[in-house]
Formats: sequence, C-alpha cells, structure tokens
Amino acid sequence: MSITVKDVRHVAKLARLELSPEEESVFTEQLNAILQYAEKLNELDTDEVEPTTHVLHVSNVMREDAVRDSLPVEEVLLNAPDEEDGQFKVPAVLE
Repeated sequence: MSITVKDVRHVAKLARLELSPEEESVFTEQLNAILQYAEKLNELDTDEVEPTTHVLHVSNVMREDAVRDSLPVEEVLLNAPDEEDGQFKVPAVLE
C-alpha cells in the first residue's frame, strides 16, 4: 500500500489544511516512508507472543477509604474570591 498525492490532498482537506504543491510532495514521500517502515513489522514472527494492551504491567494502586471529618465551611471559604450564604459564588453560566 502506498500513499498518493491525491490521498495527501484528501487528508489535508479533512484537516482543513492548505498545502503547497511542495508540501504535498514532501508529505507523500514521508508518509510512504512511514508505511514502508511499518511493513517491516509484518516480517516478525509473533505466533508465540501473547496479546497485550500495554507493554508494561499496569495496575491501579488503590488505598482504603478512611472516614474523617471534613473541613469547616468557614475555613474552606477563606480563600474563595466571593461567597454567599456559605457557598462559593461564581458567575452565572446559564441564563
């Protein structure tokens, strides 16, 4: 499979990019070089390789929930730029 100038123009149109003819030519060559390099992966014997979602082992590190008292409202609102009736006051987003 190879990329043509027509393909590059189509992708540029989808991305709303204006490319000069020189840029189209350069991108066509670069994308074809990338595809040729990726084709080398087909030469690898992967029959004995187990499918993975990550290269490294990934696991979530969770801590136990601990019940504790919250901060007092007065202390929380100390750094608030504006407060009203014990709540943060923010600009209206909806009418």
